This record gives sequence, C-alpha cells and structure tokens, in this order.
Amino acid sequence: QAQLVESGGGLVQAGGSLRLSCAASGRTFSNYVAGWFRQAPGKEREFAAAISWSGSITYYADSVKGRFTISRDNAKNMVYLQMNSLKPEDTAVYYCAGKYGIVRTDGLYDYWGQGTQVTVSS
Repeated sequence: QAQLVESGGGLVQAGGSLRLSCAASGRTFSNYVAGWFRQAPGKEREFAAAISWSGSITYYADSVKGRFTISRDNAKNMVYLQMNSLKPEDTAVYYCAGKYGIVRTDGLYDYWGQGTQVTVSS
C-alpha cells in the first residue's frame, strides 16, 4: 500500500505560478507511474499530467501543455507539478495518483492523495 500526500496549493493571480508536491510513502515509489489529475467544481475529474517511473516519459493534457511540467525525484519519493501561466480555468482540486505498469492518461490509478486546492483569480 502506498500513501500519497499533496501540498503546495493555494490562491494565485492569473499569470502566476505554483508548484505542487506529492510525497509518497509505503511501497517503493520509484516503481510507480505517477499522475496529476484535477477536478473543478461541478465537473468531472480530468487528467493533467503523468510521468513514467524513470521520468523519461511524460504526458500532458492539451489544456496544460506548455504551461505545466511534471517531474519526480525517486530518491526523495516525490513528484512535482510546476504550473506556470496559470489561468482561472485551472482552478480545481489537484490530486496526485500512482500505479504500477504503463503510463495512463485515464483515471485507472491504484493510489490517490487527498487533493490540494488551487484557485486562480482573474
């Protein structure tokens, strides 16, 4: 069993930046694919970014491509989401997720954090 805890959310003005962190504990996190998902009020959860266990493969939703960067530090059991040029439509609860196997952009992940709120004001 793995536990994931997100941090780094907050309130930021449009055009600003935030870096989300996801701390993993429990099973060996370096073997995990990691992903970031988000859910805005009244909307379904959607994929934002994912990274392979080695960090060599990354995927991004079109809505965040070029603005967000996912990265990981397996020595520290951490995954990050650097978010730049934030827009009001990026406002959502952001969730870190983990799974074994191949990178996926759907929600079929085994482990989920509790989420961190990101609010972007216009």
